[in-house]
Amino acid sequence: MKKVKKGKIPVVITLAISCFALVTIMFMQFNVVEQTDITSIETMREDELKSELADWKKRYNEANQQYEEKVAKLNEYKEKEQSSADSAKLVQKELEQTNIYLGKTDVTGQGITIKIQDTADATINAQDILIIVDYLKSAGAEAISVNGNRIINMSDIVDINYETSSIVYINQERVTSPYTINAIGDSTKLKSTLLGNGGYIDILKNEGFENNITIEESKSLVIPKYNKDFGYKYMK
Repeated sequence: MKKVKKGKIPVVITLAISCFALVTIMFMQFNVVEQTDITSIETMREDELKSELADWKKRYNEANQQYEEKVAKLNEYKEKEQSSADSAKLVQKELEQTNIYLGKTDVTGQGITIKIQDTADATINAQDILIIVDYLKSAGAEAISVNGNRIINMSDIVDINYETSSIVYINQERVTSPYTINAIGDSTKLKSTLLGNGGYIDILKNEGFENNITIEESKSLVIPKYNKDFGYKYMK
């Protein structure tokens, strides 16, 4: 091995130090570059994730808004449907009540049945029937019929006079003795109104119909509907 001359030792040492320094600097630069690239990549990935998250959040908000709009619309439809159904039920109920009031439907309920028959010496006329009907109305009767003819506010109870006798007409139909009058209402009140002091049944009994009049209470009377047309042919 060749010996290095003393004059060249400082140069070698200097060169070695320079090389070492150069290698160190290069290593540091590579390390910085490597760290910089990883940081950049990580930063880019984080930004991408943030951007993607923001995009998904936006989509979620849009979808949620559409969902809430659909739910609100559905609730609106349900409310309208419910409101329409309730209105229809209310109208139907009012129609039924109106038909009952007008006598356009059969009705059932507790009440009394009055049977009156002509005698050999006296007959029941339209005025007698009309007075009994008025007594029953004043006692709270909710529905009345005479020989199956429903009595309403428009009903007529009249006598048609002939030379020898009178004929009773109710709702333009002829009715004859015996007369059966049904009335739905408070049985006790209806009966006491007719039989009490001054009641018209008592009056008729004193006029000779005592054995020709009966009154019976019933838990379930059926009164048929008014069978005439309410229409008008000539009035406009």
